Amino acid sequence: MSFLDRFFDRNNNDDEPVTGLTYIVAGLGNPGREYLGNRHNIGFMAVDKLANEYGARTVKHKNKAMTGDFRLGEHKIVLAKPQTFMNLSGDSVGPLAKFYKVDPAQVIVIYDELDLEFGTVRIREKGSAGGHNGMKSIIKHIGPDFPRIRLGIGRPNGKMPVKAYVLQDFGKNEQETLEMILDRSVSAVETIVRDGVNLAMTRHNGSVLS
Repeated sequence: MSFLDRFFDRNNNDDEPVTGLTYIVAGLGNPGREYLGNRHNIGFMAVDKLANEYGARTVKHKNKAMTGDFRLGEHKIVLAKPQTFMNLSGDSVGPLAKFYKVDPAQVIVIYDELDLEFGTVRIREKGSAGGHNGMKSIIKHIGPDFPRIRLGIGRPNGKMPVKAYVLQDFGKNEQETLEMILDRSVSAVETIVRDGVNLAMTRHNGSVLS
């Protein structure tokens, strides 16, 4: 099911005032059907999972991203899938943050992490890019002080090049764990927005298999 199909209109409360903060939740990946199931696109998958869980009032192209929004309590959540390709993610996330007038602390980025075992979720309040080109691009635009949810995909076995590995689809035997990771990412976003990053780290960091 496509990102557009997942964004359905469950609660169209346009006249209801939003009294809380606006958060941008950006999942990183590459646009295009050929990349849909890639390991590198797990950030896109997490945003799709959020869209399915809550619904979104609109779907539109804005600031080089596919965006939609919903409400989580008093807060407005803007979901974004940058359409710039991974290495230029900041060219979308930066302008989105400026458009919605949000601080970096209100930008939550979800992305794949080679240096974490598959099934591991690691939330950080801020930090460096850690070699991830999409994160390098975002930091260039908004600085390093924003929360991120790192979803472990592990490193390839044998001599497979990293580029080939991240552009490989998840296997059938990995689907159950993948769904658990995506469920954990939804819970992590909810906790960050409602209770803060520190509690989210305490509650959700670790392997979904343990």
